[in-house]
Amino acid sequence: VQLQASGGGLVQAGDSLRLSCSTSERTFSAYTMAWFRQAPGKEREFVATIRRYDGTPYYGNSVKGRFTISRDSAKNTMFLQMNSLKPDDTAVYFCAAGPWSLNYGQQRGYRYWGQGTLVTVSS
Repeated sequence: VQLQASGGGLVQAGDSLRLSCSTSERTFSAYTMAWFRQAPGKEREFVATIRRYDGTPYYGNSVKGRFTISRDSAKNTMFLQMNSLKPDDTAVYFCAAGPWSLNYGQQRGYRYWGQGTLVTVSS
């Protein structure tokens, strides 16, 4: 199973950025997908997930109201639209896939991980 994250970059505070995570049709149709992030020296943090069977989104508290998760089934791709970016959003962003669980915010629930894409927000 391969998850390919892309779209990271260097932006200024207040800017927007959209991340993408592409995978195979088999993976996309079988699993719920999510975004996590890890800032330097910090633990990996849940960002958002989109439930496989009905597309319901769930967000971490730190990104609610600023980030939007979505998916394109035709392209087997998940997106993360990030608006009003802050320096605290600086991190490597990882996409993950796994069975849906009410514990969607926990890393151990996800079986597959992408390589990560770096987002740097300057002040």
